Amino acid sequence: MSDTVKATWHGNMHFTSESNEGVVNLDASEEFGGTDSGLRSKSLMLTSLAGCTGMDLGSLIKKMRIAVDGITIIVTAELTDQHPKIYKSTHIVYHFTGENLDREKLTKAVNLSVERYCGVIEMFRAFSEVTNAIKFN
Repeated sequence: MSDTVKATWHGNMHFTSESNEGVVNLDASEEFGGTDSGLRSKSLMLTSLAGCTGMDLGSLIKKMRIAVDGITIIVTAELTDQHPKIYKSTHIVYHFTGENLDREKLTKAVNLSVERYCGVIEMFRAFSEVTNAIKFN
């Protein structure tokens, strides 16, 4: 199995990236010659990480029959000082909201995603120290 995207240049630093699933705008800030009309490449990586683990959770809470009103995932990463700047550490915080949350099951679901299912987290581990925390309500 393989994945393919096509990036098309629209001038300056603006590209659109297309795949079978949709289109994403990429751009740099005005400070770096862009027009702020899209996500930065590194922000898109963090978005992919949040989306991967989030989709795992969506599937797992359904299978495990866990009642949850909301899930928010915040990913924060620290860059190295030298070029090429890469994420040296990445921290994921899972926020769950709802009445009578089953903390044990939700913790198990997060651990399954982090340790077993989320391929993007595993890719990040190749270059970044990945940590996580869980918050309820």
